[in-house]
Amino acid sequence: MINCTEIKPGQCFTWENELYQCIDIQLNKTAMAKMKVKVKVKQPRTGVVKELSLIGSDQVGEAAIDRRPMQFLYDSGDTEVFMDSESFEQIEIPKDRLEWEMNFLVPNLDVSIMLYEGEVLGVILPDKVDLELTECEQAVKGNTATSALKNAVTETGLQIKVPLFIEQGEKVTVSTATGKYAGRA
Repeated sequence: MINCTEIKPGQCFTWENELYQCIDIQLNKTAMAKMKVKVKVKQPRTGVVKELSLIGSDQVGEAAIDRRPMQFLYDSGDTEVFMDSESFEQIEIPKDRLEWEMNFLVPNLDVSIMLYEGEVLGVILPDKVDLELTECEQAVKGNTATSALKNAVTETGLQIKVPLFIEQGEKVTVSTATGKYAGRA
């Protein structure tokens, strides 16, 4: 058990038999009142973001989250298949738990899987991923007075905006945090 005032952003903990990951924490101490602790949290199992109100003396449980390096293999219909890089064990994760991540999953992509007591919580993607453009609008000549962008679609189906000089079939680097163009691959 740890005191709730010692929680740090990114840390996972348990409170009232629920697993939470801290996004932000605010401590408020007034002269004669107990310390109030407001913790903005995300539930890794569901993705729900909410705020917990605790007092300074509350104790929360420590949660040991394991991160295992894995490689994305293929899409098997309603699940995505990953392979452990060391033991070659394969696990399947339902697509409904990986809605955002599926925009960046290409075969042989190295990722990390978050586990809590053997339960798969989610996938940690690399900061940037190289994707091939399968569709790309044609550039309009003379439309370059400003840093103009055009629509494009990646091999995973993600729709992004790219500069006019990028052509269909090229590989581009895309940020997994924002889903935006980050440069040529």
